[in-house]
Amino acid sequence: MNENIVFREHTMTLIPLRGLAIFPYMVLHFDVGREKSINALEEAMVSEQLIFLTSQKEAEIDIPTVDDFYHVGTICKIKQMLKLPGDTIRVLVEGVSRARLREVIQEEPYFKAVLEEVEYLEEAEPDKETEALMRSVMDAFEEYVNVGSKVTPEILLTISDIEEPDRFCDTVAANMNLKPKQKQDILEIFDPKERLERLYEILLEEIEILEIEKNINMRVKKQVNRLQKEYYLREQLKAIQKELGEDEEALDEIDEYKERLVKMKIPKEIKEKIEKEIKRLTSMSSSSAEAAVIRNYVDTFFSLPWDKETKDKLEIKDAQKILDEDHFGLEKVKERILEYLSIRKLAKSMKGPILCFVGPPGVGKTSIAKSIARAMNRKFVRVSLGGVRDEAEIRGHRRTYVGAIPGRIINAIKEVKSKNPVFLFDEIDKMASDFRGDPASAMLEVLDPEQNKEFTDHYMEIPFDLSKVLFITTANSLSTIPGPLRDRMEIIELSGYTEMEKLEIAKRHLLPKQIKEHSLAEGFVKIPDKTMLDIINYYTRESGVRTLERTLGKLCRKAAKSYVENPKLNMVKVTSANLEKYLGKHRYSYQMVAEKPQVGIVTGLAWTAVGGETLSIEVALMAGSGKLVLTGQLGDVMKESAQAGLSFIRSKAKELKIDDEFHKNMDIHIHIPEGAIPKDGPSAGITMATAVISALTGVPARSDVAMTGEITLRGRVLEIGGLKEKALAAHRAGIKTVLIPKENEKDIDEIPHNVRRALKIIPVETMDEVLENILTAEDDKEDKNEN
Repeated sequence: MNENIVFREHTMTLIPLRGLAIFPYMVLHFDVGREKSINALEEAMVSEQLIFLTSQKEAEIDIPTVDDFYHVGTICKIKQMLKLPGDTIRVLVEGVSRARLREVIQEEPYFKAVLEEVEYLEEAEPDKETEALMRSVMDAFEEYVNVGSKVTPEILLTISDIEEPDRFCDTVAANMNLKPKQKQDILEIFDPKERLERLYEILLEEIEILEIEKNINMRVKKQVNRLQKEYYLREQLKAIQKELGEDEEALDEIDEYKERLVKMKIPKEIKEKIEKEIKRLTSMSSSSAEAAVIRNYVDTFFSLPWDKETKDKLEIKDAQKILDEDHFGLEKVKERILEYLSIRKLAKSMKGPILCFVGPPGVGKTSIAKSIARAMNRKFVRVSLGGVRDEAEIRGHRRTYVGAIPGRIINAIKEVKSKNPVFLFDEIDKMASDFRGDPASAMLEVLDPEQNKEFTDHYMEIPFDLSKVLFITTANSLSTIPGPLRDRMEIIELSGYTEMEKLEIAKRHLLPKQIKEHSLAEGFVKIPDKTMLDIINYYTRESGVRTLERTLGKLCRKAAKSYVENPKLNMVKVTSANLEKYLGKHRYSYQMVAEKPQVGIVTGLAWTAVGGETLSIEVALMAGSGKLVLTGQLGDVMKESAQAGLSFIRSKAKELKIDDEFHKNMDIHIHIPEGAIPKDGPSAGITMATAVISALTGVPARSDVAMTGEITLRGRVLEIGGLKEKALAAHRAGIKTVLIPKENEKDIDEIPHNVRRALKIIPVETMDEVLENILTAEDDKEDKNEN
């Protein structure tokens, strides 16, 4: 503490101030309304007219306690009191000296406290360091006044005449726009030199902030002036262009918009909205960015086919002929399209159906949509939805975004210039969702015949009628399509082609197309039916015909090379004998049935994405502790089916003449070959159970019988899917008899006639019926005789 500072004790009333701080030598007026503060004022006036003023820590507190105000403040002389309406008193005070609170001796009806008044002993002259600080503060305060322009410059003259450091510092602080906390920091420093240092620090910070504020204000002002100048120049330019006739093109464009709008047959609300946009365009400069946005919007509006549509070709025979020309098979699809055309012929206002073609890749889902458009004499438009994640892809972006465009639907309708095209949404099951929205949900309105009459794109913001559009969607699987979306569509399943269908497609469409694409003469490549079937069976494994088409393309390239090497060549004939020369070794081999029955081996049937397959399920028994080992990369459902089958066998052990204790002293290993390929599903349940029973009883299973069906713990055989593909696989493998669940009898009609004739299909309800048809005494004896 400075040796020149002494403290003198006083007792006087106290008033806490809200949001105010007062310095010595400072004159200030403020209003007093709190009852306790008024009592304190009245008491002070009776005595020496001195009062102790300090600041509250929180201005919001209405009834402060001792802990709610600072303990360092200023002793002030009351100069004047004026009563205002509403029991409020306006007080004018002058700061006398600093003081610190030692003790509050009374709180009611007003605060009364014992204070220690700060007094400074007279000094001859301030030391050099103090003098330097005062000059630095003075220079900084001058800069503060010049930069801030919130303090009158006349105050500088008053302050420059003050020589006492204490008074100088307080006067500067009193004339600055500081926060109450900053003022309190200065007030609590008793040593003048320390106070000068702190004040100088605050001044430098405030100057820096004021400089930044000044720069911002200048920049904003400059920007406003520039915009005003640009507006003025643009108006001048506009007037000059009009005078010179250079803006006539833009005016002609607006007149053209108005004429086209008058001729259009559209709802009144839409017409009013476009009129408003054209009016906005009229009042803008043609070179402004906003005018370009409006022009693009109006151009998009006029390019939409509001009243343009193609006339449907409703001759059923002609449509049937076109569909048959383009595609072999696909009877369900063709029948549905002909039904739609028949109804259109009777009812002109029918809404377009929403068809969903579901099936494996390459079966002609996309190409049949093109054929439908051709058969109906409609425009065709295709939008691929594979990988679409952004909802704006469907509904468009709002015009508030820079570079906003309509969604894919409106854009496609605009390009095709018809309001009733055949619209194909390809790969609808491949849509995804993320933080940008859920495009599948955006499709709900599009694919709902009750809602799409007023489809609203975010960019256009006006309804467009999609009810006359024939929407077709394609998917490989229904499982990934959300339920509400699937519910809006009519599902038509396209299963894989049979060998004979592939043969016909290859002969009628694929081979002629590849010969033409490779610039070969018609009929230059000859492939007999037997060779074509070898290509189908041994070089392609698919439900569709894409790989088959590529393979035929490879043959045509080989033929083209042969022709270039020998121009005299008239024809290239591909036979089973020279097939390997052109295509190499067989890529696939189909497992044929074993020649004789075997114990513990049963043929099952499975469905895959590329068609049906036969599964040879093998069972081996080993001495052990009752473990069940499953191999062949089986899924959880398939493993559970094996467990269910084993439980059924244990429950029927006596009837099957199997040792009751087999599950304790024997390990059972079930293996399904082609272990690298994942397998799942419940339809191999009866096959695995039969194989285990064959192994446990030692009775061979017939090799010419295949089966499919889910098993229950009671031995019931439940319904399965993919019967057509499984039957085709059985036929291809040389199977004579197929056991199917009784509930699948309804699906037998889907199996091609030639396959149905070649197979003996036996519906079964229980495992007893399955065992009767595959484990027989005759087979057992025959097997023993052969051994």
